Amino acid sequence: MYQLDEKIYFYLLGLIPLLLLLFLGFKFWQRQTQKKFANAAALEKLSPNKSTFKSFLKLLFLLLVIVCLSVALVNPKVGTKLETVKREGVDIVFAIDVSKSMAAEDIAPNRLEKAKRIVSEIMNNLASDRIGIIAYAGQAYPQLPITTDYAAGKMFLQSMNTDMMSSQGTAINEAIDLATTYYDDQEQTNRVLFLISDGEDHSDMALESVEKAKEAGIKIYTIGVGTPKGGPIPIRINGIIDSYKKDQEGEVVITQLNENILSDIAAEGNGEYINGTNTEAVVDFVTETLTKMDKTEFESKQFADFKDQFQWFIAGAILFLFLDIFLLERKTVWIQKLNLFNEKNDEK
Repeated sequence: MYQLDEKIYFYLLGLIPLLLLLFLGFKFWQRQTQKKFANAAALEKLSPNKSTFKSFLKLLFLLLVIVCLSVALVNPKVGTKLETVKREGVDIVFAIDVSKSMAAEDIAPNRLEKAKRIVSEIMNNLASDRIGIIAYAGQAYPQLPITTDYAAGKMFLQSMNTDMMSSQGTAINEAIDLATTYYDDQEQTNRVLFLISDGEDHSDMALESVEKAKEAGIKIYTIGVGTPKGGPIPIRINGIIDSYKKDQEGEVVITQLNENILSDIAAEGNGEYINGTNTEAVVDFVTETLTKMDKTEFESKQFADFKDQFQWFIAGAILFLFLDIFLLERKTVWIQKLNLFNEKNDEK
């Protein structure tokens, strides 16, 4: 198991294609300039020991320096010991609506980003509970199985968007049915499902699925994102709003928060409906609700004693830097004799 402390430094790898372009541009300019000065045969006589291959080798060493420094700054860590930890908590599944209507901007910055922020803030307040994530639109798909790895949860959470599902709609029933398969611990007495949605374009079979979930001991809480007034659904091209979704008659579609269906689902599922407009209020309510629940003890295995590995990449960067500095661009005598890189002209 490994961890990466500062992933932002991977952006330094963007220097590699830039340096390659600059190097190729310089080589092209150098070749054109040399042609104006003398022909290839004359240049060979003027600098017979100049190696063409070694300039590319020096560039390779420089690029390897950048790679090593980038990884060193990221500071990878390796877990050296796997240990079993006993925890007490609740099993929580977040089912997040990623249908196109969640792109509406009637709640800033848009409904889906608001939903993701709410879930992320809830995770920040969890201590030892296990979490799972489901994404759904016209169908439901598992994103993260039940785990105590909150970092992984946030990673999957941030990758969710309204383009990840080909089938549209809001199949809440499929999300609930899939969630019932997440709770694999038979001894867990508290199972909670949080449905985050605008409730629009829902399936009529939602309440039937709620009944099955209730029989499995799952409490269902719903969080509504959006406004009753609603807003249009933007269609973006390259991140810029190009137009808005229209119906068959050419009218702009206005998507509205359907609080009634979300309230009915929560009431039927022995939970409560929460309006998601105020993130802090939602997080406080969820935290308080989870705190009041009985905690079930469970075991989980996790890596401990993570060791820093940046020093190896620093050493690699220094090695490649020395090779780049001390490697001369003239031909190496013994390699020249072997003529591995076709650097020796045949004399007839």
